Amino acid sequence: MDGFAAVDYGFAREVLQRGIAALYLVAFVSTLNQFRPLAGARGLLPAPALLDWVGEKKERRRMLHPTLFLHLRYTDRRLAILCIAGIVVAATLVVGIPQLGPPWVPMLCFLALWLGYMSVVSIGQTFYSFGWEMLLLEAGFLAAFLGSNDQPPPTVVIVLFWWLVFRLEFGAGMIKIRGGREWRDLTALMYHHETQPMPGPLSRQAHLLPAWFHRGEVVGNHVAQLVVPFLLFVPLLSLAVDGPVPQIVGTVAALIVVATQAWLVATGNFAWLNWATIVIAFSAIGLPGVGSATVDAGAWPGIPLYWFVITAVVGALYVVLSWPALRNLFARRQLMNASFNRFQLANAYGAFGTVTKERIEIVVEGTADAEGESGWMEYEFRGKPGDVRRIPRQFAPYHLRLDWLMWFLPLGRSLDDWFTVFLLRLLEADAATLALLRVDPFDGEPPRWVRAVTYRYRFAPRAEKRTGGAVWVRERQRVVLGPIALR
Repeated sequence: MDGFAAVDYGFAREVLQRGIAALYLVAFVSTLNQFRPLAGARGLLPAPALLDWVGEKKERRRMLHPTLFLHLRYTDRRLAILCIAGIVVAATLVVGIPQLGPPWVPMLCFLALWLGYMSVVSIGQTFYSFGWEMLLLEAGFLAAFLGSNDQPPPTVVIVLFWWLVFRLEFGAGMIKIRGGREWRDLTALMYHHETQPMPGPLSRQAHLLPAWFHRGEVVGNHVAQLVVPFLLFVPLLSLAVDGPVPQIVGTVAALIVVATQAWLVATGNFAWLNWATIVIAFSAIGLPGVGSATVDAGAWPGIPLYWFVITAVVGALYVVLSWPALRNLFARRQLMNASFNRFQLANAYGAFGTVTKERIEIVVEGTADAEGESGWMEYEFRGKPGDVRRIPRQFAPYHLRLDWLMWFLPLGRSLDDWFTVFLLRLLEADAATLALLRVDPFDGEPPRWVRAVTYRYRFAPRAEKRTGGAVWVRERQRVVLGPIALR
């Protein structure tokens, strides 16, 4: 790295721009498919009702992050148009077309994605309350200032991506150390593969690995999140020290982050959280002579003056905005997945400070029996466990929002309001809601009664699976809601 131009990070920029754009494409596709039944005009948590409430008083507007729908009346059709536009813009960036022009062209494209998706997140309520929404927004904003193919990426923006990886990884590591005892006594991953929100096809095999392996996983996690992130900044020494060693250290640190995140991709379904971390970690992989930029090492004049000014302003802005996040990393009461400004920049991140020890699932059942005394059949979700013989599927980076929220329900003191509306939509046999499910046992016809029942799930041991063929073993607990019917 030399001066203002990160001449050895052309390949890193290619991965960042195309990878982040690909994740935006997935996010907009997910929104196009799911927003209407979840938070649309007739959704479980209708966005128009939220916007009407906010619009009643001007001071309430600051409670929302910026959204186009404060100025344009929300309709499901307009939401769909926004998603399709986002998909098109993201696809062009994945292919690399805007990057062929001057740097302000990809800048406008990424800022359009950032503002468009923030408009969705702002009104998505609990269905868009995940940390990876903030991560995608911040990554998209930073990607806007990476420049185009005819120049090297600005050093300041590359370093801001390192700072993002640092907050993401070190924040998650500190949350764990300060969280449940299971992270300190190295037992957390003896449970987590089984109790995580949405297991994947390899989660059972990972869970059945020996205890010594799980302890090693936790140790590896602590090293990757609490030690390695500091090494990402070692390449800055190359500004004062000649030689390839600093850059090699940064590259190795990035590869460790990529490897640990790849293990999480293989053993779980965390939407695009791990995928985004992998993409962003590539910002620290320096490959001399590889990439689109071909500028002499000492020449910051390869970056236009106006672009140097813009990126310098962004860097200065981040110095100011990052102070709350930096202070939070070392605070006794560390916040997890918190934003300190309306634009969701320089956020605090973290995940799974505690690990649940047992898996409780809410199973939704319906019956056509007039008295609700027999004939109960289960609705099947796409991702969450249900049928004990069904191997969990891989959905990430696609985000099944309803399935994720179902995992949180047993952890709360009461069932959320949206879940009651969900049961109402099942009683109405609402087509949009049923499309979110894998199996509707009534083939589009409305049931007479529905209810919610809790089960304890655990992965079947190897011998038990060989005997019965089931992936899960479950024990029925109790009815937590219902039976209820339309009146």
